[in-house]
Amino acid sequence: MLEAIKQPWPWYVAGALIGLTVPYLLLVGNKSFGISSSLRHMCAACLPSNIKFFQYDWRKEVWNLFFVGGIALGAFMAAQFLSDPNPVVLSEPTAAYLAEKGITDTTSLMPSEIFSWDQLFTLRGLIFFVIGGFMVGFGTRYAGGCTSGHAIMGLSSLQWPSLIATCCFMVGGIAMTWLILPFLLTL
Repeated sequence: MLEAIKQPWPWYVAGALIGLTVPYLLLVGNKSFGISSSLRHMCAACLPSNIKFFQYDWRKEVWNLFFVGGIALGAFMAAQFLSDPNPVVLSEPTAAYLAEKGITDTTSLMPSEIFSWDQLFTLRGLIFFVIGGFMVGFGTRYAGGCTSGHAIMGLSSLQWPSLIATCCFMVGGIAMTWLILPFLLTL
């Protein structure tokens, strides 16, 4: 049983399980799936102030904080006890392309040439972590939710704004991969 959990699951199993989260949340308590709102709930709970955005009854959404806590706990347990000891395998063309850009650590999920403390204080680190983090946070707030909220919950409940947001997420991801990332990797 433990070996079956350690292996990657096919997309049709993992996707179906993620997709079943939506009707489960709707049937159990008329709740909507989304992660980005949990930061608002944490701020409202921990930093009570006169900021209108944080003045609401966050206790009605406390389930969301437990949900996010469960995600963090599950990720920790998976990383500590269920991680696959085998290195990540990339296709040859991808590994060659990354090596051409100076990324040789292609056996881990987070290459040390990009994701390390040494890189944090470089121009590349500033762009990837600070500017990229700001853009993700700003975009999430501007779009009224994150990718999981729009693509999973919004699309399944046939919301037109979620379809537009999801299409924009995809276009942005493709543009980043093919147009912006090659330039950033040369920094």
